[in-house]
Amino acid sequence: MTEHDPHRIEITIRTSYVASQSAPASRRYVFAYTVTITNAGSVPARLVTRHWVITDANDKIQEVRGDGVVGEQPHIAPGTSFEYTSGTILETPVGIMRGSYQLVADDGTRFDAEIPAFTLSVPRTLH
Repeated sequence: MTEHDPHRIEITIRTSYVASQSAPASRRYVFAYTVTITNAGSVPARLVTRHWVITDANDKIQEVRGDGVVGEQPHIAPGTSFEYTSGTILETPVGIMRGSYQLVADDGTRFDAEIPAFTLSVPRTLH
């Protein structure tokens, strides 16, 4: 990577368990996640598509692909962030999500921003 990559996206994620929508007896565990996407590069970019890989504790994998995030294709200027909250449902109290966003910079460059793996866990499940 160059000293200053003009196409650099930083991603941070906060997760929470949504007990009010979950039904453990029916193997339904609902999680919310809030993603902050920060353009740490020098060129504005639009998030055009997403790809998620969601794995539960039984190694059941769900892949999700789609346009944008929460119905938007945000245009993120350098030094600014876009934040959204979404959710997923697992059959187990613990799972892992990872993925990538596909972006197009204003200079025409297409690039991926990797979403590092993060854990979804019902409180007091992991020690």
